[in-house]
Amino acid sequence: MSAAFETLAAVTGNIGTIGYGLAAIGPGVGVGIIFGNGVQAMARQPEAAGLIRQNMLLGFAVVEALALIGFVVPFIL
Repeated sequence: MSAAFETLAAVTGNIGTIGYGLAAIGPGVGVGIIFGNGVQAMARQPEAAGLIRQNMLLGFAVVEALALIGFVVPFIL
């Protein structure tokens, strides 16, 4: 029984990786909201699809940039 506890105690790692794993939930939810609402807006107003698509992709780029910054920061610190 003590061998199992020693194995659990021997697991090492960086807490930043756990933090990033939890922080990646936010951009995932954000991307889902952006594209879900964008598709719904295009379905309601097809004549504005070009403008909606442009704003949707801009929002997607911002959210993904924040996700990539969150990925890089634990390695810097």
